[in-house]
Amino acid sequence: MHIRRNHRHTSPTPLPGRALTSARTPRTGGALLAVAALLVSACSAGASTTSATSAADVALGALPRSTPAALAPYYGQKARWRDCGVPGFQCATLRAPLDYDRPAGGDVRLAVTRKKATGPGERLGSLFVNPGGPGGSAVGYAQAYAGIGYPAEVRARYDVVAVDPRGVARSEPVTCLDGPDMDTYTQTDTTPDDARETAELVDAYKEFAEECGARSARLLRHVSTVETARDMDIVRAALGDAKLNYVGASYGTFLGATYAGLFPGRSGRLVLDGAMDPSLPARRLNLDQTAGFETAFQSFAKDCVQQPDCPLGTKGTPSARVGRNLKAFFRKLDAHPIPTGDAAGRTLGEALATTGVIAAMYDESSWAQLREALGSAMKDNDGAGLLVLADSYYERDADGGYSNLMSANAAVNCLDLPPAYDSPEEVEKAVPTFEKASPVFGKGLAWASLGCAYWPVAPTGEPHRIEARGAGPIVVVGTTRDPATPYRWARALAGQLTSSRLLTYEGDGHTAYGRGSACVDSAINAYLLRGTPPAPGKRCS
Repeated sequence: MHIRRNHRHTSPTPLPGRALTSARTPRTGGALLAVAALLVSACSAGASTTSATSAADVALGALPRSTPAALAPYYGQKARWRDCGVPGFQCATLRAPLDYDRPAGGDVRLAVTRKKATGPGERLGSLFVNPGGPGGSAVGYAQAYAGIGYPAEVRARYDVVAVDPRGVARSEPVTCLDGPDMDTYTQTDTTPDDARETAELVDAYKEFAEECGARSARLLRHVSTVETARDMDIVRAALGDAKLNYVGASYGTFLGATYAGLFPGRSGRLVLDGAMDPSLPARRLNLDQTAGFETAFQSFAKDCVQQPDCPLGTKGTPSARVGRNLKAFFRKLDAHPIPTGDAAGRTLGEALATTGVIAAMYDESSWAQLREALGSAMKDNDGAGLLVLADSYYERDADGGYSNLMSANAAVNCLDLPPAYDSPEEVEKAVPTFEKASPVFGKGLAWASLGCAYWPVAPTGEPHRIEARGAGPIVVVGTTRDPATPYRWARALAGQLTSSRLLTYEGDGHTAYGRGSACVDSAINAYLLRGTPPAPGKRCS
């Protein structure tokens, strides 16, 4: 399982996946199985001897300033824009080498979109955007949100540009399971109670990995974050920009920081919102994120009991009791799934219910929807509402098809970091630590950390620091009660980047830009438009 970190702007009713529609952000959070082995891929930085829990000391090194002769044909490309079928947007396809170590070995086709600056005012160049994941479609995000929903003054001065990362959406997508098999996969019990259930979970991970290897063999070794960052530099050159300006959310912060580490002299104005810490190994990332979801759930619980329709408690009910009530409901579903009215015959068991709850933790605007869904399930034996939330997390459409989000998420995560755990026995030993971090979600998220153990391709990355020495000011944004990218990660990344400014949002939800804080938005807009980073220690609420 991989927990996704991505910035998903959606309407108050979550749409499939992190992809996007208006200016809110329930996020693609950490729901279990299909979310691959957790987290953010960390890009390759050479050998590392870090333990399973400590931060890395090795730093990502910058690439040479000069372009190697073998890459000159890629850097010499010019985008040939065509109509996208989306009003105001143009599209193009550019090439990148499949393997940067062997550029003559074949290409990857990258899907690019842009919406040109509307004016008035002098054009400031391209502003690349990425919503996270890994596996979120940047093209979809730009066309459905950023290119029309970013502040007008920003869109007036920048061409909004997005590139689907290699292996994602329109850029030669990685594929693993078909729709019916994904339905089975997402319903697999992720809190095994005995040897039989453990074996079933392991078999599910193995089948997912084997199918990815069989269906995407050519690309599977070449979807790392480092390679995607290098692809962005090729696109930057093709667009004629001397430097790359960028807004990345969630996993997109890791991608943006990786770019800055590889190309500090070509890094322009970079906003890293909902930051990740690339120095941590997968075990620590998983455990930190588990604690993050617990923090978000505590906020939800305190709010829920103040509402008349809260099915988990009444005014005065302690948050710990709210959590126990939810966990008891999950146990009932584990034994006796309930109907959903789904055309494919799916019922709501513990796995899908947990995914639905976690999906709603990404944005407090989803809490009312979650209360209603839980109420229907707990009081009326109707699981339809929680199934809608789970399907939004997995980007499953009404016809039973899935985007490639979960496939790409696993492919990138498992390539970027060594697996958190190598065996079920290791997970069993870790479960108490995870349950301490989150009594409600800990066991499931511990088992979610096992997926990469069976991946058909060896990881190429290791935990590492990113310093980006020589880059201009980089704005790192952290939300204090962010469920998917805990605030400590933003502080850690800001401490690594030599030219960073940390902007803190004291609030709930995943990421901060464009989510209702005038303080956050004005600080980021000033940086993007005038190059003025926030004052040291800037905090917003």
